[in-house]
Amino acid sequence: MKKQNISRRNFLKVLGGGAMTTAAVLTGCKSKTESKAVEEYKKQVEPPVGKMTYRTNPKTGDKVSLLGYGMMRLPSKTENQDDYDQDMINRQIDYAIEHGMNYFDTSPVYCQGKSEACTGIALSRHKREEYFVATKLSNFHPSTHSHEASVAMYLNSMKQLQVDYIDYYLLHAVGGGMDEFNARYVDNGMMDYLMKEREAGRIRNLGFSFHGKKTVFDEILAMNDKYHWDFVQIELNYLDWDFANEISSNNVDASYLYAELEKQGIPAVIMEPLLGGRLANLPQYLATQLKQRDPEHSVASWAFRYAGTPKGVLTVLSGMTYMEHLKDNLLTYCPLVPLNQIDQRFLDQTIAERIVGLENIPCNDCKYCMPCPYGIDIPAIFVHYNKCKNDGTLPRLVMDDEYYRLRRQYLIGLDRAVPRMRQADHCIGCGQCEPHCPQSIHIPRELQKISQFVEDLKQDKVAKE
Repeated sequence: MKKQNISRRNFLKVLGGGAMTTAAVLTGCKSKTESKAVEEYKKQVEPPVGKMTYRTNPKTGDKVSLLGYGMMRLPSKTENQDDYDQDMINRQIDYAIEHGMNYFDTSPVYCQGKSEACTGIALSRHKREEYFVATKLSNFHPSTHSHEASVAMYLNSMKQLQVDYIDYYLLHAVGGGMDEFNARYVDNGMMDYLMKEREAGRIRNLGFSFHGKKTVFDEILAMNDKYHWDFVQIELNYLDWDFANEISSNNVDASYLYAELEKQGIPAVIMEPLLGGRLANLPQYLATQLKQRDPEHSVASWAFRYAGTPKGVLTVLSGMTYMEHLKDNLLTYCPLVPLNQIDQRFLDQTIAERIVGLENIPCNDCKYCMPCPYGIDIPAIFVHYNKCKNDGTLPRLVMDDEYYRLRRQYLIGLDRAVPRMRQADHCIGCGQCEPHCPQSIHIPRELQKISQFVEDLKQDKVAKE
């Protein structure tokens, strides 16, 4: 049903487009995609203490909170996103632990390399037995492929996190190809080294996070007899469950990934339950459908319930920049009310299929493509474009009476969201960003399209065509 190709998708596009035109009158286009969700979160009540849902790690017996804290979108003191607010990070982690959260996930490359240190400062104020910390061997660049460089990265993670053992250690973002996997982990002797570290207790669980090709996933998972994977981190949400491969041919449907892990009894850690916020900021007509079914809870809560419902899920990670995000997610998991089959089908067959029909740029705002050597804010450009497209406010219709208002709104909103010197027209197509994108987006090509679209708006070509 889900892949009847062009006729079905054209139908969904027509259906979605019509509804979005109506929604545009009500919503307009906002430069900050989180604003709608944050306003909704602020209306929520305080989450209860002592009600967190836990899952048991079958390999260690760990009682892991079903909601995990992804430390990749930390709060900043100012508009400079690199100026991280350690006091706020401390308060949010304190609040999370108070409400039963005990899984904290970071990486040497998150937040321009500052996430591990910020996480370590916050967690070190608590008893070590109160939390599980996860980090990664993020040796993406060839200069870090050597045994010495990779070991140094691993040891530095413990130093930054202020711990003498790591609870959950991951090979970071495998899936691009087996040659790359072997260069990063096998040929340099790192897998042998990490297995010895696990034997010594300095790594308690060893796994990998996956973005990429099905053949690579199958081959790495087949190494379970040799490496004994303790857990695997996959992208799972109601859009990726059946449509990941349709959105990008290099991605794998979450339904397949989860089923393969379940066959081998390997716990799944879930990333991107909201697709970088995209599933919290749905087009208004889709958000209205969700609110009509459950007026008491946020749009985001549907995605978190979906991700947490499968029994083989150990924890669901969320990058919670604001306290409002944290509180809303705690409300969903304190305790979790699993989705029934009717609600799951509603998300799979109504909401997800219509999102696919929109054909957005599948950017999750993960910032793996950053920093751009030419200063371009790639995620912000894509987020602004998708937001306006979802709200039906892209100024495309020549005969539309709203064209000039929407044209002005898009250009002003872009300038507010992205400084002029960091916009798409400064891309030279070097391609340095593209290999790092987990969603396999052809980034320079998409930036060129948006740059031409913006230039046409500035010269009023859209209305003249």
